[in-house]
Amino acid sequence: MRKMYNHMRNRFVKVTMFGLALAMSACNSSTSSSDKDEASEGTAANRETNTEETYMVYLGTSGEADKENIFIYNLNTQTGELTPAGAASGGEKPTYLAFSENRQFLYAVNEKGDFEGEQSGAVTAFSVDQQNGQLTMLNQVASKGTGPCHVSVDEKNGMVLVANYGGGNVAALPLNQDGALEAATGVGQHKGSGPNKDRQEGPHAHYITPDPAQKFVFAVDLGTDQVLGYRYQDNKLVPNEPAVAYTVKAGSGPRHMAFHPNGRFAFLINELNSTMVALAYDADKGTFSEVQTITTIPADFKENNQCSAVKVSSDGKYLYGANRGHNSIVVYAINESTGELKQVQLASVGGDWPRDFTIDLTGNILLVANERSNNLVSFKIDKASGKLTASGHEVQVEAPMCPKVVPAFK
Repeated sequence: MRKMYNHMRNRFVKVTMFGLALAMSACNSSTSSSDKDEASEGTAANRETNTEETYMVYLGTSGEADKENIFIYNLNTQTGELTPAGAASGGEKPTYLAFSENRQFLYAVNEKGDFEGEQSGAVTAFSVDQQNGQLTMLNQVASKGTGPCHVSVDEKNGMVLVANYGGGNVAALPLNQDGALEAATGVGQHKGSGPNKDRQEGPHAHYITPDPAQKFVFAVDLGTDQVLGYRYQDNKLVPNEPAVAYTVKAGSGPRHMAFHPNGRFAFLINELNSTMVALAYDADKGTFSEVQTITTIPADFKENNQCSAVKVSSDGKYLYGANRGHNSIVVYAINESTGELKQVQLASVGGDWPRDFTIDLTGNILLVANERSNNLVSFKIDKASGKLTASGHEVQVEAPMCPKVVPAFK
């Protein structure tokens, strides 16, 4: 029987956004994977499982402002059990999250269209208590575009990167030593459209990440069917040469991307035509070339499906992609020499509309945030086959969006 918790009845900690108050919870705590970012999430080497070491999950949601809407859990990486460990107010719709490498700071996009009178969303910075993992808000700055939907940290260059879906642009926000954010120093405005008139009437930046060497920055644009490349010049984000790093088949609607641990390959998931593209990466030029395109759903599935997130296992052997509509995680084996993919499983997500998912640092557990069924579900990973099995554990939370796993704070 599934063990479930309802946040309306289990509020362990309240951290209000405007009061900057920190309340302590009497719970166990834990560490983080640097978001170098989501593209490299799950690509660090597998940690040896230590039964005495605990982990924490931070979950962004589309919750209302002035309410608890970033939730914290302790994760048992042997069983997949999740237990509440705190909560904070992250402002309006703190959907996507990213940690600094040292886990001292957390950043969240506020997915809205108006910030302090400007047509823009926001990015919020938090300090993370190193004893218990609780959050205290540091500051909030404009994302320089409406509907920010993804955030990552470029540690080497001292930047937080944000993709603005509604604004069709990306921005780089300098980091202060105290973890607070400064105003954007560079904004990249995308241009163009695609054949899908409902979804590609203009540019829609959906994802942004530095490459493994943190030399280039790549933005995935659903509206223009492109991966665009950027670099830094005088501490500003400017287009790379060439500016377009890769173009997918028209109407594909690329959404998220993940690099392989070896740095030679990347994998691009397309929301609108339910495909996964394996790419060879030229780290000198900052460009990609196609290795293979493969479907994410069964050939006989004719209902609406919109892909969301993609992750690589930490050992580089398996690739995972989320299907919203088919409500599954597709699992592929990766040929580490060629980058080619072979499907090995389609696993039900145990809910509706998987917005995002993550793999814990031990490589034992995969967590899926099902937006419409309001549950965060854990799965055990068979490291030999890459296949997923439901752990029997989940938590209920309204409109879960983006889970991040870090080692516990002690």
